Amino acid sequence: MKIDSYKFGEIIIDGRKFTSDVIIFPEKVKGGWWRIEGHKIHPEDLEEAFAEQPEVLILGTGYYGLVQVPPEIWELAEKRGVKLIVEPTAEACRIYNELSGERKVVAALHLTC
Repeated sequence: MKIDSYKFGEIIIDGRKFTSDVIIFPEKVKGGWWRIEGHKIHPEDLEEAFAEQPEVLILGTGYYGLVQVPPEIWELAEKRGVKLIVEPTAEACRIYNELSGERKVVAALHLTC
């Protein structure tokens, strides 16, 4: 998977356009990623991502970086042996493209705010 482009509210992955939040798995993209709270990530929001057993989980916190990642998410990643990277979505996309060919990476990306 490769992120072709990202701008506020829109991401293009392998030529497919998405206008709602996404989770990028090694073999597929899940559009319409909803969270319990829109701008705060809860462990339940990442169950599918952790089930993939990635080496790296990248969280895109939105165009302006407004999504909150509380300490329990960091603890959960550490407990599962997953490197967690949290960045505003544009930077998260850049890092995803850099790492995805080298390691097993999952990215959960908020496209607005």
